[in-house]
Amino acid sequence: MIEAKIKELGYTLPEPAKPLAAYIPAIKIDKLIYTAGQLPSVNGQLQYKGKVGFNVSEEDGQKAAVLSLLNCLAVIKEVCGDLDQIEQVVKLTVFVNSADGFINQPKVANGASELLLKIFGNVGKHVRSAVGVNELPIDAALEIEMVVKLK
Repeated sequence: MIEAKIKELGYTLPEPAKPLAAYIPAIKIDKLIYTAGQLPSVNGQLQYKGKVGFNVSEEDGQKAAVLSLLNCLAVIKEVCGDLDQIEQVVKLTVFVNSADGFINQPKVANGASELLLKIFGNVGKHVRSAVGVNELPIDAALEIEMVVKLK
């Protein structure tokens, strides 16, 4: 049902991204799944590179957030087998590779948060941190970590 909703919204769940270093993409502890940071990549290719507010627009930052969120959902599915097992989206941490003086990290993060609400409804309501950072791995424009609770 959740994957059908994702398709209905015009998105596809990607293949889970491979780790860039010595870590695993997601881990289940009791009823919680924690993801590692997921970048805005498709088939291993980074789609949004650079600093939001400099060479990446705020709108493209929101699109990067959508891709990173879909990558989070892909690694969650890999761990639990079915996104319908999600009882509650708990938390997003959104790291925005920000130009000096850029202060709209929450607006960029809304790309992911608003999609979660469209996909999951009330189950998608979550707490969130939107943080501006100086650099991200491979010059990604954005990175998202996610925590969900399973049924």
